[in-house]
Amino acid sequence: MLQRFSKYHGAGNDFLIADNRDGHLSLSEEVIRHLCDRHTGFGADGVMLLESGSGKDFNMVYFNPDGSGGMMCGNGGRCIVAFAADCGAVSPDSTIVFDAADGEHIASIPENGMKGEKTVRLKMKDVSGITAYPEEDGFFLDTGTRHYVKFVSGLADYPVLSEGPVLRHDSRFAPVGTNVNFVEVAGGPASTVRTICTAKGDSSTLEAEGQASTVLSIRTFEKGVEYETLACGTGIVASAMASFVRGVPPSRTAGEAVAYSVRAAIADLSVEFVPHRDNGLFCASDVYLTGPACFVGYVEVQID
Repeated sequence: MLQRFSKYHGAGNDFLIADNRDGHLSLSEEVIRHLCDRHTGFGADGVMLLESGSGKDFNMVYFNPDGSGGMMCGNGGRCIVAFAADCGAVSPDSTIVFDAADGEHIASIPENGMKGEKTVRLKMKDVSGITAYPEEDGFFLDTGTRHYVKFVSGLADYPVLSEGPVLRHDSRFAPVGTNVNFVEVAGGPASTVRTICTAKGDSSTLEAEGQASTVLSIRTFEKGVEYETLACGTGIVASAMASFVRGVPPSRTAGEAVAYSVRAAIADLSVEFVPHRDNGLFCASDVYLTGPACFVGYVEVQID
C-alpha cells in the first residue's frame, strides 16, 4: 500500500502525519523507526495519526521515533490541528476539540497565514505537583509527558548532548525516564515573584508581585528521540511552570493568569496558565501553548 504522509514542523519539531479516520493504517515500530530515520527514511521527531474521535473532532495518536507511544506532544498537538484544518477534518475558524493520550485538548487557529504557516493555540492538561531539587536548580513535573527542567547559564554552549542522556536515565526517574530541558532566563529580577516551592515537596507563598520582560531560552534532550530536538511543546510548558515556581517573573500577567515568552532554537512561543495551590501542591489550570505550525510537504512510502 502506498501511503501519503504530510510533514509539518512546530518551532522546528518535525512530524509525519497521516489521515487515518477510516482506520486503514496500522504502523509497526519498525515502520515508524524507518520513517523517522534521517538517513535511510524521511526524517522526523515523531509520527502522528489523525483518527476518528468519539464525540470529538478527532483523536491524536502519537509515536516517538523509536516507535514508542502513549504520551502527549505539545508541538505535535499544534501540528496535527494545522493538518486537520488543511485536510478539511475541521474548520480553521472553529474551536477544535480532540483527544490525545493524556485526555481532551481544545485548540484554535488565531492566525492562518500564507504558505502553510499557522499560529495554533493549544490547551494543555492541568498540572498538579512539582518536585524541586534546589541543589541542582532543577524541577521535575509531568505536563502530559515527564520533564526534568534544569536552569543553567551559557545555554548556547551548554553540553546538552552529554548532560542530557545522564539526566534522562537518572535513577530518580526510572524506570520510565524523563525528557530534559535546559533553560536560561533573561529579563527582570527573580525577586519580583515569590518562590512557592523551596525544597522537595515544600510549598510556600504563591503570589505574583509584578511582571518583567522575561524571556526563557530553552534546549531539550528528548526521550524517544534520544537526541536534542529544536523544540518540545510539553517541555516548553514544563519550563514555564518551573520558572514560576523558581521565582522567575512572568513576561506578562492578566488577572490570575501568568504568561511566559519562550525562545526555542528557531521560533518563539508563549505559555499561559493560572497557578494555584491544592493541599500544599503547586497546580496549574487553563494551560495554553501558542506557537507556529508549518506545513513542509508530502512524502509517500510503501507500507506492506
